[in-house]
Amino acid sequence: MPTPSLVSTTLFRLRKLSRRMWVRTTAFALLALVAALFSRLVAPVLPTSLARAVDVDAVLDILAVLSSSMLAVTTFSLGVVMSTRQAISSGITPRAHRFVAEDPVTQRVLATFMGAFTYALTAQVLLRTGLYEQASSAVILVVTIAVLALVVTAMLGWIEHLTRVGSIPDTVAGLEAAMRPAIEDWRRRPALGACPAPLGAPLPAEARTVVRAPRSGYVQHIDIGALDEAAATEDGAQVFVDAVIGSFVVEGDALCHHSGRIEAERLRSAFTIDRTRTFEQDVRFGIIVLSEIAQRALSPAVNDPGTAIFVIDRLTALLSGTGTVTGPEPPSCPRVFLPAVTSAELLSDGFDPIARDGAGMVEVHTRLQRACAALARHGDAAMTAAACDASRRASDLAGKALPLEEDRARIRALSAALREGATTGSEV
Repeated sequence: MPTPSLVSTTLFRLRKLSRRMWVRTTAFALLALVAALFSRLVAPVLPTSLARAVDVDAVLDILAVLSSSMLAVTTFSLGVVMSTRQAISSGITPRAHRFVAEDPVTQRVLATFMGAFTYALTAQVLLRTGLYEQASSAVILVVTIAVLALVVTAMLGWIEHLTRVGSIPDTVAGLEAAMRPAIEDWRRRPALGACPAPLGAPLPAEARTVVRAPRSGYVQHIDIGALDEAAATEDGAQVFVDAVIGSFVVEGDALCHHSGRIEAERLRSAFTIDRTRTFEQDVRFGIIVLSEIAQRALSPAVNDPGTAIFVIDRLTALLSGTGTVTGPEPPSCPRVFLPAVTSAELLSDGFDPIARDGAGMVEVHTRLQRACAALARHGDAAMTAAACDASRRASDLAGKALPLEEDRARIRALSAALREGATTGSEV
């Protein structure tokens, strides 16, 4: 499977479409319709004794029960999904509710229920209109038994899933699963395969042609390979990306600058702009959403430092990445230049809001200091420096908010030990 930075614009948009709940449900419904129509073709090859043994009225009764029950179960399940989305949006973070709709288990269950309803309803219509012969009812009975087995299996999985869905551990696990490909790809290609360029660095004199955004929204995806291929059509041409992943652009803002004669629409089509941010390439967005869960837990209305500590631990596990890669790979698209996401930005997105909102809680700041120490031990030089800076900022916030001097002294000591260990290279 292509990594997030190597996914083309077309594949990215197809993936987005495939995660929509109606896509899988519609596919299952169409398959059910095909199964009902296929019965007429299979009927002639069945043994005559089997065809005569099946009563049409009995099959119709079974289909009637199946269609009515599946409609009720589907309606109930949709109510559960909407209630869960509302609970996650109000109790965890609004940016996480989409995982309920995109959850493969939820989609599979709803698609099975809707597919069974469509099949039963279609088969009833075809039987009652006389389009099926006696032999066809035997085929429908066999297919109905198979559909019932699928429904029972889906229900058992749905019951197990409902015991976990909507909880903080389950939501965090879903976020981690969505973020992990982008995190691992960031370690290998911090600039998405392009050449890293400092943010705000002056452009070369020849790269003055600008490509502007056709609409307002967030930059969800950049097809770096398409930009590189476009630059390859002009000898010596280069593309300098201005609108990085996750940035909000207003119609008319610069998406990129380039040298050489490159068709503007070709470059513009490599950028996917939409109303919300996604986790596909936007590694910072996932860190921000996880941090928001901790921030809500630290609010005076919730006052749940345990959840904040849990999120800190998960952020540490995601960012440590021990043994996953040996180091950044050489740029695969040398004609494209893009500001790389830095370790400092990720730690600032993840830890700084937690340190601010939990400034008066010594247990939260103690865990933050230990998380920074773990990242300094297991990270590269850039991560170590970023961890030291995050530790210092958190210590400064705690020093102004913690009421007891002994607590303030403990946090200062942990931060000082981290910075000293990073300077001397000793174990923290």
